[in-house]
Parts: sequence; structure tokens; C-alpha cells
Amino acid sequence: QVQLVESGGGLVQPGGSLRLSCAASRIIVSNCNMAWYRQAPGKQRELVSAITHDGNTNYADSVKGRFTASRDNAKNTMTLQMNSLKPEDTAVYFCNAEHPLRWFNYWGQGTQVTVAS
Repeated sequence: QVQLVESGGGLVQPGGSLRLSCAASRIIVSNCNMAWYRQAPGKQRELVSAITHDGNTNYADSVKGRFTASRDNAKNTMTLQMNSLKPEDTAVYFCNAEHPLRWFNYWGQGTQVTVAS
């Protein structure tokens, strides 16, 4: 059974940092298009960052320059380093894995990130 397990969420003050991780089992992250999404209360889920299977990254305008996505192929994980956090970054963050040809699409259970003083 494929699993994506996020970790690293929590409560942080504005301006602080968090590092989220997504550990995958039964799929190989380097063979997938991996992404982080987030969903704030009352809002639609939105794309935060993505890493394609061939290593290209892209970010939502709202997080450019503050968030960095990376992949550790040896550990089969994806991480999201979040710096200079703002209250508007508060959301549940989800890990997503999609086959490049869209043969499958999996989601993690999400991890809560709360930015508040």
C-alpha cells in the first residue's frame, strides 16, 4: 500500500521557520512529480511547490524566496524548508505524488502549520 507521511508541522511565530518532510513508501519519489499543497480553513487547496521527476522546481508566487523544496532520493523523501513564515501561511500542508504520465496520484494525510504570535 502506497503511503505518503508528512511530518514537521507545528506552531511557529511569524518570521520563524519550519521544515516539513514527506516520507514515501512503495513508490519512488525520484520517479514521480512531487508537490506540496496547502489548504487553509474555508479556502481551496492550493499548490505551494513542485519538484518534477527530472528535478525542476516551481513555487507559488506567495512563497517564492521563502520556501525551498528538495528531494532526498536516498531516503525517498521530499522536504519543504519554510522560512520567514507569515500568518497567512497557516494551513494544512499535504504531500502529493503523481506519476509523470498520470498513472497514479497519491496524497498524504496532511500536517498542520500554524503561524501565530
